[in-house]
Amino acid sequence: MGRLRAWFRNVFGFTRSQTNGMLVLIPLMIIIIFSEPLYRSWYVRQPQDYSREGKELDSVIALMKWSKPDSVASAEALHFAKTSFNPNTATQEQLLSLGFPRPLATRLLNYRNKGGKFLVKSDLLKIYGMDSSFYSSLKKYIDLPVQIAKPVVVQHHEEKPRPAVVKFDLNSTDTSQLIKIYGIGVKLSARIVAYREKLGGFVSFQQLSEVYALDTAAIRELKSKSFIREDFQPAQLNLNKASEKELAAHPYIKYKLAKTLAAYRLQHGPFQRIEQLKEIVTIDEAKFKKIKPYLSVNP
Repeated sequence: MGRLRAWFRNVFGFTRSQTNGMLVLIPLMIIIIFSEPLYRSWYVRQPQDYSREGKELDSVIALMKWSKPDSVASAEALHFAKTSFNPNTATQEQLLSLGFPRPLATRLLNYRNKGGKFLVKSDLLKIYGMDSSFYSSLKKYIDLPVQIAKPVVVQHHEEKPRPAVVKFDLNSTDTSQLIKIYGIGVKLSARIVAYREKLGGFVSFQQLSEVYALDTAAIRELKSKSFIREDFQPAQLNLNKASEKELAAHPYIKYKLAKTLAAYRLQHGPFQRIEQLKEIVTIDEAKFKKIKPYLSVNP
């Protein structure tokens, strides 16, 4: 015991009184922990006498009143001769002969008298007290459909003719018409009109891609809603009369080319043919085709 006390004091740092207390507390805890299972084990092994409880239970059963339910068919009822019947017209005698308990037959007749009607076989289950097993035994004799066939409604869809799309002239329309196009707002419509005026008119829908911020979807929509006349003649600048400033104002010419044209005109005299533009080194075939519709040499 002295060694145990010394061990407790060295390991846990207890004082002498604390060590003595632990030596008393530990055995008490062990006794408390194991006493309950030991007692239960001993109690179970003891003979039990339930005679008193049995007598009390017998007395309770004797006081109970047993009654047969009137809501379901008894086992004897299932052996009645079954014949086809319609619950909307069957008499009480017919129902009883089919095995209906009298209270259940009375409820069925009362349901009919109040305006109730059976449309399908399963409607019989609406009657209070109709047992599912009794219903199953009668189901094939009930002269009613299992379910009501829904009428087939044939819908005739007449395709309405789509209204013809009335296209507008791209070179004569105004901003009020352009803003109706999906993807084109107030700013873009004004920008399209302004660019058209600087050019002198559109000769191809491809020129719409030159309008700042006008995307391909809007161009595609605009192309489907508008047209450019085949005989349309854009406004033209006279190469021999237009000033360098007037030439530079055109989007396809600008300042550098306008200065070159003015210099060529000064060196070689007036232009006789539009094709003379090809003699200028900075004007290639693609550039020539682009600016040709907007230039003339006629006086």
